[in-house]
Amino acid sequence: MEVANATKRKFDDAVSNGVATDVDLSLLEAIEKSQNTVEVLDLRTLKKHVLSFERRLKENIEARLKYPNQPDRFADSEVELHDELQKLKVLAGAPELYPDLVSLNVVPSIVDLLNHDNTDIAIDVVQLLQDLTDEDVLDDNDDSARVLVDALVDNSALELLVQNLHRLNDSDSDENAAVYGTLATVENLIEVKPAVAELVCEKTKLLKWLLGKIKVREFDSNKQYASEILAILLQSSTVNQKKLGQMNGVDVVLQAVAMYKSKDPKSSDEEEMLENLFDCLCCLLMPLENKERFVKAEGVELMIIIMKQKKLAYGSAIRALDFAMTKYPPACERFVDVLGLKTAFAAFMGKIPLSKKNKKERYQEDMEERLVSLIASLFGGILRGSRRERLLSKFVENECEKIDRLMELYIRYSNRVRAETERLNQVEFDDLEMDEDEIYNRKLESGLYTLQLIAVILGHIWCSEHPQMRGRIELLLKQNKLSKKHIKDILQEYHDNIGDLDGPEEKERAQTKIQKFIMAL
Repeated sequence: MEVANATKRKFDDAVSNGVATDVDLSLLEAIEKSQNTVEVLDLRTLKKHVLSFERRLKENIEARLKYPNQPDRFADSEVELHDELQKLKVLAGAPELYPDLVSLNVVPSIVDLLNHDNTDIAIDVVQLLQDLTDEDVLDDNDDSARVLVDALVDNSALELLVQNLHRLNDSDSDENAAVYGTLATVENLIEVKPAVAELVCEKTKLLKWLLGKIKVREFDSNKQYASEILAILLQSSTVNQKKLGQMNGVDVVLQAVAMYKSKDPKSSDEEEMLENLFDCLCCLLMPLENKERFVKAEGVELMIIIMKQKKLAYGSAIRALDFAMTKYPPACERFVDVLGLKTAFAAFMGKIPLSKKNKKERYQEDMEERLVSLIASLFGGILRGSRRERLLSKFVENECEKIDRLMELYIRYSNRVRAETERLNQVEFDDLEMDEDEIYNRKLESGLYTLQLIAVILGHIWCSEHPQMRGRIELLLKQNKLSKKHIKDILQEYHDNIGDLDGPEEKERAQTKIQKFIMAL
């Protein structure tokens, strides 16, 4: 736009014009000292800044209305408006004054400037909102923060921020910074008011913009931030997960991670982006309909390819498969059909590729737990037929080595849970009261959940009535001075704590299945 460009040149001139060489240096020093004077931030100062801002805003509006086609006639007022917006940033140093800022009814005027014809003014507002809502600024000022955030939301800040986002050009350094600032402001608003995560997706086209951003092949900091914001929007909202699924989001995220199926990210920032993308994928795989989209988009095949390539995304691919296959038999069936068992069981046997980044013991444990969950899902999703036989045969081959590995994990997690139980008993003995739910959750965190899944897998294997596998389980139990009763007790505790999150019928079905294992053992 010619008008905006002319005003932009005016901004540049105001900044770049140097001071003449014959100016009195003592005068400059005096000016510098006067500018360094610290201004006390109180209600009086706030009113002064607001009044000055509103005066400059009014002058700019009048000049633009009077000389719509003569940018030189309103450029000065735009520079002055820019200066006033910069001065308002000082308010970030006194968040306790935010309720007063709101009561002075200046928030609507500030937010409306996101619509300003001059992009530079809109960018000034983005910077101002980013500063005012910064996490460090709002720390210990929860009430004041909520007042400001409510006022911003009520005055359409979300809609105007995203609307402005669509006109920003990444190739311009200032506008590129404003893209980042817009995303930072949205994140800050969500931090103060979590409901904003759903509001911004309901009221704006932010999801569409974010999908467009992660589609781009070239990596940059804004693509990284877009992936992070998308993960934040999805992590605690089923509504957003379903909405993005309907927007072909599963396919777009799969295409984004597919870029790394045979190559690693080139920097730590790019690694973080890839982790964000897999976080998005796992969140998307929570609703049932998105699991179906994942299978149709050949997501199962892609994850297996990533595992076979043994690149950095290896562990993330296992995690995504775990989410996809949990309580969804079609994904389990597809996994077996495309020869995923060989790849998964190689990992289960400990053949996990390690790099400098993921050499840590915790990473290997995470992989073990994910693989146990994945195998439990396979047994739960494939109940009969040739696929079931292929799954069970994995535990017979090579002299039942998979059962040896399963029992090795069973003993390790059993010892860990026993140690935590003894510790919790000691805590109770010391009169630090804990209710049953808290004790159970602590045990789950220490490895009880994985132990329960291993017991469920053992239940499935035992119920196959295969003499060689049964004999191997009994032998290994005996070698570790345990009996089948130990497995039964683990299964009984699991049975008794199955919740009804998926409804009473599903709870009863799950408990019946576990009871069958207990009776058979």
